[in-house]
Amino acid sequence: MNFKVNKQIFYNALSIASRAISSNSPVPILVGIRIEAEKNLLRITSSDANLSIVQTLSNEQDEKLGLSVIEEGTIVIDSRYLIDIVKKIDSDEISIEIIDGTLTHFSGEKAEFRINGYRPSDYPTIDFSEPSTRFTMSYETLNNVISGTAFAASVKETRPVLTGVNMRNDGTNLTCTATDSFRLARKQLALSSEPFSVTVPAKCLNEARAIFTGCEEIQVSLSEKKIQFRSGTIVLQSTMLEGNYPETDRLIPTAFNSTLVISRRQLISAIDRSSFIKTDNMTIIRMEINAADDILVSTKSQEIGEYNESLTAVSFEGNPIDISFSGNYLLDALKALSTDNVAIRFTENMKPFVINNEGGDDTILQLVLPVRTYN
Repeated sequence: MNFKVNKQIFYNALSIASRAISSNSPVPILVGIRIEAEKNLLRITSSDANLSIVQTLSNEQDEKLGLSVIEEGTIVIDSRYLIDIVKKIDSDEISIEIIDGTLTHFSGEKAEFRINGYRPSDYPTIDFSEPSTRFTMSYETLNNVISGTAFAASVKETRPVLTGVNMRNDGTNLTCTATDSFRLARKQLALSSEPFSVTVPAKCLNEARAIFTGCEEIQVSLSEKKIQFRSGTIVLQSTMLEGNYPETDRLIPTAFNSTLVISRRQLISAIDRSSFIKTDNMTIIRMEINAADDILVSTKSQEIGEYNESLTAVSFEGNPIDISFSGNYLLDALKALSTDNVAIRFTENMKPFVINNEGGDDTILQLVLPVRTYN
């Protein structure tokens, strides 16, 4: 293998590829990035066995690429060394050549590196064939879905299926739900497609959100086993999470005894001010509501101290509320909403409460479970 390519474009492609690399991969060679040079293109592949990325670079797609393939071939280089070398070579163009077995020569204007790679035959075969269920959505829509749900997925592996976002389509509407058992986030939108119900790892969705920034449209393809996101020269693929996702609809209250409409920014600021006061590494907020102009937000810690603040809402209807909850959970929920004011609906002091955009927008819903305290 021997080729020359624009350093910056190549570096950008490697940076994207590195997002699928895991230092904890059970397959040692997967710490590497696979580079395949053909007559008119470069194919760059990375994977952690669950999340995989493939990019195709060619002069036809980007005239600034300056790709010149002198000899075709394939090599796998440890991503840590590969990205560092390409970044630090002080040249607009970089040359890469296999000179002996897997020994690979990198050069720019004056700097040269010789790095041992891996045999490409040891790299596992990754099936990037496209699943049959397909639909297209704008990046803006995809971003709204992910930012409104993925944060509520569990970060603990005790129930693997909860580390993902359940995506369910009934043929005309897509419902995306995430929960870690203590909170829930749901986003709905109109989408015509074959019916499906799958659970996508939150990590995959967050990577898709980052990788495809700036793209106009994303093609999504999925099956029971995997999901793909495609745009331009990049394909991001992930295996699905196995297991039955819990029936979350029954967790969402349908009748409420109290409704608070309040400035989203005011509430975010109040919770943020109290965030350093923690008990067992959690900020527990107590909210006492008697009327729109009689709202007290407080938190206390025996080790640190306490915080109290009076708030005024736009409106409050219903029974008085005295409820405690995780400040971080409510903060995340508020940040996922978009209107100036939000509606918080309560049933009882120890029952889950629901947060929506003001104005009856039921396409996005946030739910938080209260915490029992002994104030």
